[in-house]
Amino acid sequence: MTAATQSLTTLTERKAQLLEAVRDYHWAAAQHRTFQPGVTPLYSSGPVYDQHDRMALVEAALDMRVVAAKSARRFESRFARTLGVRKSHLVNSGSSANLLAVSALTSPQLGDRRLRPGDEVVTVAAGFPTTVNPVLQNGLVPVFVDVELGTYNASVDQIASAIGPRTRAIVLAHTLGNPYAVKEMAELAKARGLWLVEDNCDALGSTYDGRNTGTFGDISTLSCYPAHHITMGEGGVVSTNDIRLARIVESLRDWGRDCWCHPGEDDRCAKRFGWQMGTLPEGFDHKYIYSHVGYNLKATDTQAALGLTQLDKLRDFVKSRRRNWRRMRAALEGVPGLLLPSATANSEPSWFGFVLTVLPDAGFTKRELVAFLEDRKIGTRQLFAGNLTRHPAYQNANYRVVGELTNSDIITENTFWIGVHPGLTDEMVDYMAGSVRSFVYGRTAEKMLQSLS
Repeated sequence: MTAATQSLTTLTERKAQLLEAVRDYHWAAAQHRTFQPGVTPLYSSGPVYDQHDRMALVEAALDMRVVAAKSARRFESRFARTLGVRKSHLVNSGSSANLLAVSALTSPQLGDRRLRPGDEVVTVAAGFPTTVNPVLQNGLVPVFVDVELGTYNASVDQIASAIGPRTRAIVLAHTLGNPYAVKEMAELAKARGLWLVEDNCDALGSTYDGRNTGTFGDISTLSCYPAHHITMGEGGVVSTNDIRLARIVESLRDWGRDCWCHPGEDDRCAKRFGWQMGTLPEGFDHKYIYSHVGYNLKATDTQAALGLTQLDKLRDFVKSRRRNWRRMRAALEGVPGLLLPSATANSEPSWFGFVLTVLPDAGFTKRELVAFLEDRKIGTRQLFAGNLTRHPAYQNANYRVVGELTNSDIITENTFWIGVHPGLTDEMVDYMAGSVRSFVYGRTAEKMLQSLS
């Protein structure tokens, strides 16, 4: 054995020892976690990590894989197969994924189908800002419609009613993991010659008509923030079956360059110095030719390493979310004063949260119920922005509203959600449901006593 070989063997052994120590650390840290009702915080969302996640992160750090490289490409390939699409691109956040998805539709390479400033994009008012922000930032005009209470999605008829002469696209999120009627929405888009962007950030693992959400539209997005179904800490994914769109997304993500070589790779096209584009001289280095106004929105290999181990657990995560949601709903069935959530017909959601709307005649307010739950260490969250048009950021924005945003306003005033994520045990779910019941029936008893006095 040469000295170099012996040194390499020693390093390999030392890495194995370090990773084994990380495994031991994980189990030692995990054993001290116990649930104390009213003391242990029950967050509305959060990641679930195991020893493989910790080891993957440490191994990537030991190898100093601090830029997008082999793990990023492996994740993209595996994720595309898991979702059921041809191409997926890893980016640094779900918000960046939405920005790339909408921006890709403005590419001159799409010819007459490209979105141009002033074109309209139909979406919902009750959503998350970064579903809509890319529309505004590209000089497009959001057309807001209302949603239905219970499913918290817009119907196909609502979207169809908003389509006008300048409408060129539909951009919709599957709310809290609950799919909208995406098959029919895709058929509507195709019939009207519109693009459909599926914001699948909260719905990984959801299905409609037996098929994964994120595969119906022209392009779809995912968030890998810690609140979501799988996490990389920060991260996101853009997916599509359209190879032309995939190429545009890649260009926009990678500084806007025309070249498709990976960083550190040269001349995959075998004509690196044989291109002529724009008014550049013949033979200008293809690695430095830019065909789009782009960004650097890549994620790192360290993040991708975590994403790969998280992806291994996706099926179990989805099962846990569905089980926790069903347990919560069964426990709250028939509780007065509350509208419980419903799955969209023909769907099987991978739930992001359990949404509750306080009814007008409940005898208590959302604010009172939320305060009670928060005091018991049960985390609550708004249904995102409520009605986006009421926020200061959009007061002077150029948008159009079709119909009344009645339910969006109800959501703003009376709707919130609590967690169903895989980090919650049956005991925790029962404590949350029991707390809701305790508050509601306590208020009901108070009202009865007041009526008798």
